[in-house]
Amino acid sequence: MFSMGGGTGGPMGGPSSMASNAAAGLPAADVPGELRSRVEEVLGHEPEHDVAEVGWRVDEWDREPFSLLRFLRPHRWRLLAAISLVLIETIALQLGPILTQVGIDDGVRQGDRGVVVTVALIYVGAVILAAGLGWARVSFTGRLGESLNEQLRVRVFSHMQRQGLDWYTGEKAGVLLTRMTSDIEALSVLFQEGIVNLLVQIFTLAVITVALFVYDPLLALVTLAVTLPPTLALSLWFRKVSSVGYLRVRDRIADLLSHLQQSLAGIRVIAAHNRRARNLVDHRREVGRHRDAQIATSRANSTYAPGTEMIGIGTQATLLAVGGAMTASGRITVGEMAAFLLFLASFFAPIQTLVQLYNSYQQGGAAIVKLRELLSTEPSIAEKPDAIQLPPIEGALELDEVTFSYEEGRPVLHDVSLAIAPGETVAFVGETGSGKSTIAKLLTRFYDPDQGSVRIDGHDLRDVSIASLRRQLGVVPQEPFLFAGVVRDNVAFARPDATDDELHEALIAVGIDDIIERLGGLDAEVHERGASLSAGERQLLALARAFVARPRVLILDEATSNLDLHSETRVESALDVVLEGRTAIIIAHRLATARRADRIAVVDNGRIVELGTHDELVAHEGRYATLYETWVRHGGAA
Repeated sequence: MFSMGGGTGGPMGGPSSMASNAAAGLPAADVPGELRSRVEEVLGHEPEHDVAEVGWRVDEWDREPFSLLRFLRPHRWRLLAAISLVLIETIALQLGPILTQVGIDDGVRQGDRGVVVTVALIYVGAVILAAGLGWARVSFTGRLGESLNEQLRVRVFSHMQRQGLDWYTGEKAGVLLTRMTSDIEALSVLFQEGIVNLLVQIFTLAVITVALFVYDPLLALVTLAVTLPPTLALSLWFRKVSSVGYLRVRDRIADLLSHLQQSLAGIRVIAAHNRRARNLVDHRREVGRHRDAQIATSRANSTYAPGTEMIGIGTQATLLAVGGAMTASGRITVGEMAAFLLFLASFFAPIQTLVQLYNSYQQGGAAIVKLRELLSTEPSIAEKPDAIQLPPIEGALELDEVTFSYEEGRPVLHDVSLAIAPGETVAFVGETGSGKSTIAKLLTRFYDPDQGSVRIDGHDLRDVSIASLRRQLGVVPQEPFLFAGVVRDNVAFARPDATDDELHEALIAVGIDDIIERLGGLDAEVHERGASLSAGERQLLALARAFVARPRVLILDEATSNLDLHSETRVESALDVVLEGRTAIIIAHRLATARRADRIAVVDNGRIVELGTHDELVAHEGRYATLYETWVRHGGAA
C-alpha cells in the first residue's frame, strides 16, 4: 500500500500573506467592523429568495435550433396580455387629433364653449388613461423581460456545463463570457424594450393609416406613395449592411474580452517578463478592431436614420401643399386639415422609432446567431438516454485495448490495456507528453476512447450516468483550483452538506488544521484561485476536499510536482491518510512518490512499456531502471 513518511512542519513554500498577517497580529483581509454592521443592516431588509430545485441532466436539452420565436412561444399568453395593453394604450393616445378636429369644427368655428370644454376634459382623461396603461405595460413587460433574461442565462450556462473538456480547450474564455454577457444583454434589450415597443409603433401606424383614409383617401394615398417606396428601399439596404456589421461587432467584442481575460489571468507572467507595454499595444489593437467594427455600423446607421427623417419632412411638405389647396377649395374643413396634419406628425414618429428598434433588432439578431451556434453544440461526452446509475463500487479499474487521440489521425495512446485491483495504488511515470495524464482523463471520463473501453467494477463508463460515476471519483490536479470565498466552501465543494465537524476532521487528517486556524478557521477568506495561500497550502486544501468527498477511486495528477521538498513531505504524509482503503491512480514526475506505489506503469509514446513494483522494475534494468539511476545520480534518493 502507498505509505510515506513525513514531518509536521509549518507552512509550505514560505508563509502566505494571510499567515504573515496573522503571525504579526494584523487583522485578516476582511470587511471592517463598521462596514460589516452596515452590510448586515442592509441584508436584514433583503427579501427572501427561494432556491429553485434544478433538474439537470447531461443528455436532456432542447436540440431544436434556437430562435426568438421558439424561445417566446411558451410565454405567448403573457405576450398576448401585453399586446392587449398596447392596443388600448395606442387607441387612447390617438384620440388627440380626432378631439382636436371636433373642437375646431364644432367648438371654435361654431363659438360653442361647451364643446371645447368637453373635448378638453375628454382629452385629459385620454392622456391619463394612456399614462396608466403605459405604466402597467412597462411594469408587466419589464417583469416578463427579466424572467426571459433569467431563463436564457440559465439555459446558456447549463449548456456550457454539459460540454466536455475538449470544447473548453478550443474555446477562449473571453468568447464564452461574451455569450453570457454582451450577447444576452443585446437580447435583453430586445425583450424588454424592442418587442413590445415594436408592437406599439406598428399598432400606432395601423390606427393612423386607417384614420388618414377615413379623413381623406386621396391624401392618405399621397402619404403612402411618397413615404413607403424610399423607406422600404432604405430599410432593405440597412438590413443587408447592418446584419454583417453587427456580427462583426459581436466577434470583435469576444476577441476583446478574451484578450482582457488572458491579461488578467496571466498578469504575474506579464509583469515578470516586462511585457506590460507590449500587452498594452496588443490590447489597443483589439480595442481598435472593435472600434472599427462599431464605426462601420454607426456609419450605416447615420445614413439610415437621417434618410428616413428626410423622407418624413419631404412628405409633410408635400401634404401641406396638397392639403392646403384642398382646404382652400372647400373639399375638407380646417379642423380636418389640422387633424390630418397631427395624424401625419404622429405617423412619422413611429417610423423614426422603428428605425431605432430595427437597429436594436439587428444587434439582437446577431446575438441570436451566436447563441444558436453555442446552444446547438453537442457535448463530446454524451450520456446515453438509458444510462444506468453506477452502484457503490469496490474500485476495480480496467483499460481494454484503449486507443485515443485529441486530434483525428494523431493518437496519443495506442492499445493500452491494464487492470487495477480494488484498493491498489498504481503510479504512472514517463516523459512529458508520453500519455500519463491522458490515461487519468479517460479513467474519469473527461474523454472517451476512440477504440477499446474503460471499465470500473466491470461497467463500461459509457454505460453509466456521469453524475453517479463522478460521485465516486476524486481528482486532485497538479494546479488545485480554489474558488473565491471561504475555506468552508472550498473544502466542502464536493459535499456541500458536510458538517463543520467533518470539515475539521478532513483538515486534521491532511495536517493543515493548525494553519487554517491561524488564518481564521473555516471562515478564513480565500482569494480567487487561492492566490493568498502558498502552493503547499492549496494542495493540502485540495486533498482535504478529496477526503471530504470520500471517493472510492482517487486520481492524483502530478499533485506534488510543483512543491518544494518540505511541502512535498507534508503533502505525502496527508496522502497516507487520504489514500487508505481506496484505489489510487498517481501521475508522478518524481520517483520519490512513484516508488512507494503498489505497482508502477512506465508510459512511453502512448504505450505502457513496463509494469511492476519498484524493486522489480529496477531489477529488470529497463526504462524505469534508467530513470531511477538518473534520479539517484542527481541526488533524488537523498
